[in-house]
Amino acid sequence: MKIRALVIDDSRVMRNMVKESLRKTELAEFEFDEAEDGNDGLKKFNPKSTDIIFVDWNMPNMTGIDFVRKVRSSHKQCTVPIVMVTSEKSMGKIEEALDKAGANAYITKPFTVEYMQRKLSPLFEEISAKQSKQTTGFFSKLMGG
Repeated sequence: MKIRALVIDDSRVMRNMVKESLRKTELAEFEFDEAEDGNDGLKKFNPKSTDIIFVDWNMPNMTGIDFVRKVRSSHKQCTVPIVMVTSEKSMGKIEEALDKAGANAYITKPFTVEYMQRKLSPLFEEISAKQSKQTTGFFSKLMGG
């Protein structure tokens, strides 16, 4: 399965760590786009071509939580999964991201490949099912079904 992922973090080192860890999970074959903060992420985000978003909480210009809120309010029909990847560990922050802002998963730094794989497996199963439906629908229409 091919996945187009947007990785948003103000640290290039952390973006590279997230990308490398995702590759090592072997959950999918990844194609990455990167953004340095929430504003940059909004410019690069396309709900038609992005399969999943990984976003840090603490960034300049626009925080990750503000990015999540903006995407969820601006793109009402958008079902692209958003994963917070952050050092924020308090239950209040986790609740805010998942229950109030609309993030789909929450991964705390530092993380291992195994932890990331365990947390993301359900999301990737959903993405795979969604991609299968789209492909099936296309081929059915193509074949006159």
